[in-house]
Amino acid sequence: MNKVLILTAGYGEGHNSAARALQAAFNERPGLDAELVDLFALRAPRLNHVSRRGYLRLINTAPKLWSRLYRWLDESPRAPWMFRTLASHRRLLGRIIAEKEPVALVSTYPVYAWLLNQLRREGHMFCPHYTVVTDALTINSLWYRSGSAGWFVTDPDSAAFLTARGVPSARVHVSGFPVALAFADRPAHLAPPEPTNPAHPRRVLFMINTGRTRALAVARALLQNPSWQLTITAGRDEGLRRELIALAAGAPAKADILGWTDRIPELLMTHHVAISKAGGATTQESINALCPLIVSQIVPGQEEGNYELIRRNDAGALAETPEAIVATLERLFADDARLWRHWRTNLRRLAQPAAARTVADIVLAGPAVANTEPHTVSLAG
Repeated sequence: MNKVLILTAGYGEGHNSAARALQAAFNERPGLDAELVDLFALRAPRLNHVSRRGYLRLINTAPKLWSRLYRWLDESPRAPWMFRTLASHRRLLGRIIAEKEPVALVSTYPVYAWLLNQLRREGHMFCPHYTVVTDALTINSLWYRSGSAGWFVTDPDSAAFLTARGVPSARVHVSGFPVALAFADRPAHLAPPEPTNPAHPRRVLFMINTGRTRALAVARALLQNPSWQLTITAGRDEGLRRELIALAAGAPAKADILGWTDRIPELLMTHHVAISKAGGATTQESINALCPLIVSQIVPGQEEGNYELIRRNDAGALAETPEAIVATLERLFADDARLWRHWRTNLRRLAQPAAARTVADIVLAGPAVANTEPHTVSLAG
């Protein structure tokens, strides 16, 4: 059984979401066994847990500070020096590759290209590695400054962004973002009802990933409209879920309050509109579900490009307050749901639900032996 290693990290759900979709796509192929590797969780699980919590706290409570750090990582030639602190991670990665002997390496997190190329410089020999970029349009240079056999991006504008900065166009593939195969294999019955049918309320999906106070304010506003049927996901915050249940009791709008769920693809495909922050996975899953996204929060840096992808293609909106969210929903369904139909049509042009299979096809068709030094890109381009 040939092995494929998919390298990921838990700093943002987009990396893991793409990795899981890729694993499923590779595992469809006879004779292949794709395995997920989170080097950071393996090497130092306690530190990984603490640093992930710190990352989430930073982006939610000090977004301006995170924005400055993100820009420094993008612009500073010294940023890669940080990876020297990952020597033990690099050695572990080398041992894993030597043990597993993969026929393909695919990463959904930018640090891996730096570690892999350092291993090559140290004399390690292994198959080519490919980078799946989980951000769109405004792509941090850490994704492309270290070489890869190929880069996979979400859309043509993201490809143009890379090639303008010196990445060879032959190595840039517009595959789309690898989303769960459920989107590509979508049965016809997984669709929202006709939005103007009075027998069926408009289905609104509110996926909470912001602070509790803000989330409750948005939920309180949404619950006032009896023509909306709400589904609210509270994740693993059981206390918030209980507060939402109490808030929804007796409210004009009907609401299903969920905790953590693995039904997000199904929910997106059966709701008219979603409300959430502009995370990479959330944005791309909404696109591939043909479910317009109202962006309620943008984390400076990596999420700005995700929202810009929606804005540039006129397929969603930014609304950061409860009042703005309600106003956008009312506008969306007004005039025979004209705006909703327009956004949904534009999403069809963006959607690439089979992206994970596309990546697998290209990777498996590539060379079995890597160059010792993949193409690298300097900041000067």
